[in-house]
Amino acid sequence: MLINDSAKLAAHALTSQRMRSFLTALGIAVGIASVVLLTSIGEGIHKFVLSEFTQFGTNLIAVTPGKTTTVGMSGAVISNVRPLSIDDALALGRIPKILGVVPFVQGNASTEFGKRGRRTYVFGVGSEAPKVWQMKVAMGRFLPDDDPRASRAFAVLGDKVKNELFGNKNPLGRRIRIGGRRFRAIGVMESKGQMLGFDLDDAVYIPTARALAMFDRDSLMEIDLLYAATGNLAYIVKKVKSLLVDRHGTEDFTITTQEQMLDVLGSVLDILTLAVGALGGISLLVGGVGILTIMTISVNERRAEIGLLRAIGARRRQILTLFIGEAVVLSGIGGFAGLMIGAGGAWVLGAIVPALPTHTPWQYVVLAETLAVLIGLLAGVLPAHRASTLNPIEALRAE
Repeated sequence: MLINDSAKLAAHALTSQRMRSFLTALGIAVGIASVVLLTSIGEGIHKFVLSEFTQFGTNLIAVTPGKTTTVGMSGAVISNVRPLSIDDALALGRIPKILGVVPFVQGNASTEFGKRGRRTYVFGVGSEAPKVWQMKVAMGRFLPDDDPRASRAFAVLGDKVKNELFGNKNPLGRRIRIGGRRFRAIGVMESKGQMLGFDLDDAVYIPTARALAMFDRDSLMEIDLLYAATGNLAYIVKKVKSLLVDRHGTEDFTITTQEQMLDVLGSVLDILTLAVGALGGISLLVGGVGILTIMTISVNERRAEIGLLRAIGARRRQILTLFIGEAVVLSGIGGFAGLMIGAGGAWVLGAIVPALPTHTPWQYVVLAETLAVLIGLLAGVLPAHRASTLNPIEALRAE
């Protein structure tokens, strides 16, 4: 039997039972569409979260007080942990390849102007915050490069705070109250939007020392370092660690690079994408069972055809290839339809709900179609093997 004859027989078998073929391919299409749609949502969320974390730049190192791991005696017995100070930040800023330092304190306080007021985030930062965090000033200027231990009572407003307190009026030079203390507004930041639920526009920026006094703290919450792209990260981290150990006498701090944060976050989000894809894979498994069932029924119904083909000289391998080919074609057509439905559904969902990001990566598309064909191949093997082993005389006699 020629390849051309096998193709014609397979095509005839599929078209003669159009509804059955359609429903079989539909099972695979639904499974593939589920996988593509869910992985598109998962990948979209992955990219969205990573973009949120990288909007402040990529060459960042964060130093926080306290160790993430504990060894030795209990801290209740003896504690030699020193707080991170503004002096520590100044010392870190002198390390080669460090381009900027932000001694950071965060709190929450009432911000008032005249009879208007709202509770906002209060960020205690240094003058290099815009450079380190990749932020821009829309009006006026940012905090001046004062002595960070004795800085003047200046404040820079977030975009939303400016609009709520001043409306269309110019806030520059106006006296405002933050946490009951008087500050002079000298600038307004460009809108930065939200990051993981935090509204960065609903904030005011004041000098770090003023924030420490306002919130009655003796330790910085974090020191953020911006290093040069040409710098050796491992060497810079080593210098930061060595300097702080010399100053504190012990390693009572934690150094986290943005690369580490993104690696951990990326791993978590990859697992999330894989999990939602696996949920869609359940539908794909059901589609595979459907192909197995239909092909088994087809073998039972076509015993006479199989017997006749064997009687006129068709070999077992050719019968096997015929039925496997039918299963693969059905799954391939269903897989392609599922890809179109899944990718189109992801696009429509992203257009209808802009807040829900979707992204369909090509590697998932290729993998899904390959998986569809593979499932068709596996589901067709058992019925095809059964068809190829039928005794031609018994098959014709049964008919």
